[in-house]
Amino acid sequence: MSVFSPKLGIDLGTTNVLVFVPGKGVVLNEPSVVAVSTENNKVVAIGVEAKQMIGRTPDSITAYRPMKDGVIADYRVTEAMLRYFMRKALGRFNLFKPTVLISVPAGVTSTEKRAVIEAAAKAGARNAYVVKEPILAAIGAGIPIHEPMGRMVADIGGGTIDVAVISLGGIVASTSVKCAGNKLDRAIVDHVKKQYNLAIGDKTAEEIKITIGSAVPITDEISMAVKGRDLVSGLPRTIEVKTNEIVQAMHRELREMMGAIRKVLQDTPPELASDIIDNGIILTGGTSQLRNLPELVLRRTGVNSNLAQDAYFCVARGTGVALRHLDTYSKSIISKK
Repeated sequence: MSVFSPKLGIDLGTTNVLVFVPGKGVVLNEPSVVAVSTENNKVVAIGVEAKQMIGRTPDSITAYRPMKDGVIADYRVTEAMLRYFMRKALGRFNLFKPTVLISVPAGVTSTEKRAVIEAAAKAGARNAYVVKEPILAAIGAGIPIHEPMGRMVADIGGGTIDVAVISLGGIVASTSVKCAGNKLDRAIVDHVKKQYNLAIGDKTAEEIKITIGSAVPITDEISMAVKGRDLVSGLPRTIEVKTNEIVQAMHRELREMMGAIRKVLQDTPPELASDIIDNGIILTGGTSQLRNLPELVLRRTGVNSNLAQDAYFCVARGTGVALRHLDTYSKSIISKK
């Protein structure tokens, strides 16, 4: 490997892309959204600029996410997005091709893994490695994954919840369920439509979830004014929603997410299961910051859970650590093309 080859860790998420540069930390945190012109199929905007266009574009431009459920859905656009983020993170004057380490969901197939590696190589990476998200999340959360002790991580992002039990640096049991933050947003959109005859966008739904949402009903409810379009009159209207109805609206999706955690617990060997009862479950990822989520995990599984510090950045930080110690981690984690 060239001495000059810069290193980049990329948390390639369904909703956001985070780029980590060793020595600098997270240098980039932008939405994984691309705006494409429908006339000539050219990429018009990427990241923050493109996200502002969602739901607000003229017919000639479509803004969408090329990653679906943590997996590449649109290959060409993902490649353009990766190239843009890599260039932006490295600066204009960088002449050397970077060594890139990218996160993929735990349930990724080898074909999907290859697609990520190829997209990175085409986007200008010298070497591309992929690592499963729960491992990176665990490293980023500061868990000593090489010990002969069972640790459980639930990484909850926008597209998937990845749950894994890790021992001796490898994954013992894991699952990846395509139900996470985005599905919660959709559930809120549907609830507001059914209950109030009001159409709201995903962005507003996300705001509701973050501002007043909770994983379990609470006694001191918070309320919020929500603006949208009345489906009967077609005119703008404002309503008020409260926490517990949002809890109810997200109920089915939250149950599916808890099901993923329960399934992994059921697949865990007894020795490791007792470790997990001692250590608790570590929650990482953006959606793990939903109010009272640890309480819901405890109610559904009987196991304590803790939110990792800076849960949102765990995977990105994990890529940084893995890059620094490529040799240590090469056996257990990294697959290279």
